[in-house]
Amino acid sequence: MLPLTPLAAALPSTVPFVGPEAQERARGAAFRARIGANENAFGASPQVAEAIAAAGPDAWQYGDPENFELKQALGAHYGISPARIGVGEGIDGILQVIARLFVTDGTAVVTSAGAYPTFNYHVNGFGGRLVTVPYAGDHEDPDALVEAAHRERAALVYLANPDNPMGTWHDADRLAAMIDRLPDHAVLVLDEAYVEFAPAAAQMPMMLEHPRLIRLRTFSKAYGLAGLRVGYAVTTPEMATAFDKVRNHFGVNRIAQVAALAALHDQAWLRHMLAEVDAAKVRIGAIAAAHGLTALPSATNFVALDTGRDGTVARALVAALSARGVFVRMPFVAPQNRCIRVTAAPDAALDVLDAELAGAMAEATEVVEAAE
Repeated sequence: MLPLTPLAAALPSTVPFVGPEAQERARGAAFRARIGANENAFGASPQVAEAIAAAGPDAWQYGDPENFELKQALGAHYGISPARIGVGEGIDGILQVIARLFVTDGTAVVTSAGAYPTFNYHVNGFGGRLVTVPYAGDHEDPDALVEAAHRERAALVYLANPDNPMGTWHDADRLAAMIDRLPDHAVLVLDEAYVEFAPAAAQMPMMLEHPRLIRLRTFSKAYGLAGLRVGYAVTTPEMATAFDKVRNHFGVNRIAQVAALAALHDQAWLRHMLAEVDAAKVRIGAIAAAHGLTALPSATNFVALDTGRDGTVARALVAALSARGVFVRMPFVAPQNRCIRVTAAPDAALDVLDAELAGAMAEATEVVEAAE
């Protein structure tokens, strides 16, 4: 027997997501369309590749553990003090830091049933007690989250805006009202991984500083750096300083820091990419409609497609598409699990989806009906 802590020994040996690479190994073939992980298939700015190539000879050096240049650049970009910014290995890495700061055995943490599961993974890893509330109309429910935070004396409340996995969003006024209603003992973890894709009305000003608010952003989505793992938190200077107590100081490597700086500086490429994503989402909606599915409105780089049935059909559809070389995912919890989730991508990938969706739908329906 391994001498694990009782908590570690009790945890399941699972991860929140099975990667497409593992699925490719299991099926013995590569996917023809990789449109399930919400990566930016349109790619990063060409300036990123140039910056990486130039920095390559320095890869023998550790990255700056203070992430100084990146924090300075982000501060200038948003017009805020760099002291309010904490940098980590993507939002997932920062979520672990937050859990380590606030969660211990039995700490109550509030989230939505079916929301981003990696947050739950880290809370469980530190012995927290997850309290979930249902979605309301395919949106995370700020009122229910605040009510649960008061009732359970929660230390943390998690909400993503825009939401993953549904792509829905709340306006900034709704979020500001939520923050005002938080109990004094609770901190809102506001995951804004997809915020660059969202309408302006959904984006609170970065100048807003609140002692019970941590906003999370990333270079993985809009900036196309998912493979490099760079994310950041915008909060109070006190909270950002607290991150230094427990974070992995060499977690963001030198090449990733250089790439993030180059991506941030090329805002023209960001605008170009956002237009490409918008066009791809329109096409996904058209493909869905042609095959009897309904595309939900999305403020992200993916679209949730409603099968009009339930999770059994959606799960069978995901499997049928996978067998045809199309990698997609689906929400985990009913009633949102009636949908599949398709990432915006160039036409070549969406051509494959279009060609395979009818056959996959027919197979999924047949499998489900046979089981009934």
